[in-house]
Amino acid sequence: MQIRLLTKDDLPFLKKALYHAIHIPPGADVPSPDIIDHPELARYVNDWMLKPGDLGYLAELNGLPIGAAWLRLWTGDDVGFGFLDRQIPELSMSVVPGHRGQGVGTLLLNRLLEEADGRYEGVSLSVSSSNPARRMYERAGFEPSGATDGNSITMIKLSDR
Repeated sequence: MQIRLLTKDDLPFLKKALYHAIHIPPGADVPSPDIIDHPELARYVNDWMLKPGDLGYLAELNGLPIGAAWLRLWTGDDVGFGFLDRQIPELSMSVVPGHRGQGVGTLLLNRLLEEADGRYEGVSLSVSSSNPARRMYERAGFEPSGATDGNSITMIKLSDR
């Protein structure tokens, strides 16, 4: 497996990764792939690498992308589900089914957090309280920020520097 920086050319996979970032609890209906075109989700990938602060990594296996982790700073009225502050980027990430539970997400997350540490005072995210990835975020040092909507938890990892 290889991990490299995301580029603007990776937008097609980033859209796929965004779809796979949606937590679907067992027994719930699987959303249509066009859900990522809804403005509240599309903002996570639209104009990738054209906005200040865009930073991310892609995991590839045998030349095929299998996961991504990326950060986005929010400007204007455009904010994500895990928004805390204009100076704190929000994390999005996913690993495609078939490659989950093999450490890919942890490697991507650690690489991205290493790069973000010192650049930003912290990194935020929103995660469903029932999403197993929540444990990975907690192991990486994310803590609840106090913001919840009953189903999702906003978390933050403060910079180590």
